[in-house]
This record gives sequence, C-alpha cells and structure tokens, in this order.
Amino acid sequence: MASPPRRPPERMPDSAFQLLVEGVVDYAIFMLDPGGHIVSWNSGAERIKGYRADEILGRHFSAFYPPEDIVTDKPGRELESAIADGRLEDEGWRLRKDGTRFWANVVITALFDDTGRLRGFGKVTRDMTERRRAEQQLLERRVLVAHLVEAQELERRRIAWDVHDDSIQSMVAVGMRLQLLAGRLPEEHARTVRELDEAVRGSITRLRTLVFRLRPPEIDGYGLVHALEVYLADVAPSWNLSYTVRDELDREPAKDTAITIFRVAQEALTNVHKHARARAVVVHLSTVDNGTLVEIADDGVGVSASADLHAGLEHFGMIEMRERAETAGGWWTFADRPDGGTAVRFWLPTTAP
Repeated sequence: MASPPRRPPERMPDSAFQLLVEGVVDYAIFMLDPGGHIVSWNSGAERIKGYRADEILGRHFSAFYPPEDIVTDKPGRELESAIADGRLEDEGWRLRKDGTRFWANVVITALFDDTGRLRGFGKVTRDMTERRRAEQQLLERRVLVAHLVEAQELERRRIAWDVHDDSIQSMVAVGMRLQLLAGRLPEEHARTVRELDEAVRGSITRLRTLVFRLRPPEIDGYGLVHALEVYLADVAPSWNLSYTVRDELDREPAKDTAITIFRVAQEALTNVHKHARARAVVVHLSTVDNGTLVEIADDGVGVSASADLHAGLEHFGMIEMRERAETAGGWWTFADRPDGGTAVRFWLPTTAP
C-alpha cells in the first residue's frame, strides 16, 4: 500500500509564532534594536527580570547589568562580539527590577536582513541561580570530602608507620630474645617459652596484615596491580573466593590516584564478600581516555536479586566509593551483568607523577 503523499510544510503565521514566544515563561526572550534598546518583551522576561513591558520597552538592555559590568562596558562589548561572530553566549550576574542579582545564561544573536544590514538582536536569558547554587554546594562538599579523605590517608599512614616502626620491631626483638632464652632453659621450661614465641610471631603477622590494610606498602614499592594481588591473596582464601587480576594499564597511576583506586576496589571487594554470594571475581584495570578504568565483576546473585547487596551498595559502600571517585575527578557506577553477577566500574583521570 502506497504511503500518502507528504504535505508541504506550512509556515507558522507570524501571529502564532509571536504567541509562542510571548507564552514561554522559563526563558526571557526579547528583541533589541541595533543600538541595544529593548523593542519586545515576553512573559518569561517579566517573570525573570521583574519588569512589565510598559516599564522596560525602549530602555537600553544595559539596565540588567551590575555596576562592575557597566564600568567595563560589557553590554557594548557583547553586542560587538555578537555582530562579529553571529552570536554570543555568556554566564554572569544580572539585575532584576528590585536590584537583586541572579545568575544568568545569556545568548545574544545578531539579526541581519537579506542585504546584510544589521536589524537588531535576539536575546534569550535563563535564570541559572538555583543550578549555580547547587553546583557550588556540590563543589564545597567535594572539597570537604577531599580534605577528609586526605586526612584519613595521612592518619592511616601515620598509624601504619608507628605500628611498623615501633610495635612490630619491638615484638620482633622480644621474639628473638625468647628464642635465645628457649635454647638456654631446661626442656620443660623451654617448651613454654617457645609457645610464647609462637604467640608473639602470630601477633606480628596480624600486625603486619593490619599495616598492609592501613597503607599497602606494595603501592609505593611495586605499584597498584601488585598491591591488589597481595590484598586478594590475603583475603580471598578466607572468603572462599577465587580471583583474577587483569592488568592492561599503559602506565602506573600516580601514588595518590593509586591509593584512591585501591580504596575503592577494596570497598567493592568487601561488598562482594558480604553480599554477593559469589565464587569468583575478576578485577580488570585498563588505561582509557587518559585515565584508569577499573571493573570488578563477580559471578554472584546480582543486585536485583539480592536485597542485601542493593542495600549495601545504596548506603555506606556506594556512598564511599562514589564520593572517593568523584572527588578525584572521576565517576563510579554499578549494575547487574548480562550473564549474572554484578559489575562495579569506576574511572579516575591520570595524574602526573
């Protein structure tokens, strides 16, 4: 069956187009003459700027600019730029009728007739105050989180060094003395001393594990991938979890970035252990878009099938991982895998060493 012929497009009557422009309330849309005087006004302009049409028509559009912009002739420079380039887009402070300021996104378009003569300008303004406030609050929050994360890492490093340089070394010395003492005592007493020595060595092992978890020394000495492999070798057997680490990095991330990646991966693996009921996990690291992309994929029950996993990710685990990644300028996400299980993916930009 043949499709019906297409009707030629109909030009919207000027009156209908005018009704459309005048009815828009989210944008201030108005016209300027070649000298910058206001010649039209819509309802959005009245709502955003506070002027009725009879109060503003004929006035110069510089009435919307704060004093510091008037001193530098910003209105005039914007019109000149619009004429030279055809249009200009800017964000900055503007004034309402009552003198209050709002953060505006402004687009000025130069309008020419068929002969190339300048007939005026079209101006579209949007009030972006709430968005800017939200962006500033988010920025302040991320700055605060960055300071907290930095302070946390410094404190972890301090504790790790204190434990390694003080507690562990002291216990190693105690163990050596116990071993010497055991060789000089009768067997009935030497057995007790050897048992004490074994207890001391067990405590040293646990303290070294604590030091590793506080500040993995492998990152400083051998790099991120090796630190993740050592961490998984330590925890995976007790979790009954097999693991694979795939290294496709073109370059080693800078130390601070590597620490952030390690912490996010550590939290993701902890969630796999606690909630996913997985038997295997794959940690894949690659260099993508001048940054490090990490995917941690498990063969567990998946987010949608596990209320515990979803709750864990939606609350403290997800918040910490996402905040760490975004504070470092990256992103973080998680989702069910098509073949089952869950995949946590995050990316951090490369930082120069």
